[in-house]
Amino acid sequence: MPHVIVKLWPGKTEQQKRQLAERITHDVMDVLNYGDESVSVAFEEVSATDWMAKVYKPDIVDQPEKLYKKPGYTM
Repeated sequence: MPHVIVKLWPGKTEQQKRQLAERITHDVMDVLNYGDESVSVAFEEVSATDWMAKVYKPDIVDQPEKLYKKPGYTM
């Protein structure tokens, strides 16, 4: 049961988040052969000032083995 969490800066519209959730759901269904009922998508907004401490260091720097797409930026 894939559960995808998208961490992003605040400011995206509800429409943008719904559209992204739909596309993620579609791709998970297509690539992993799950039905719509098996996929969930959540959004976690993290401010730019908190990004380093709440996302970049714990999720990217400290867990590189989990990354399948690395960011093109450094902090």
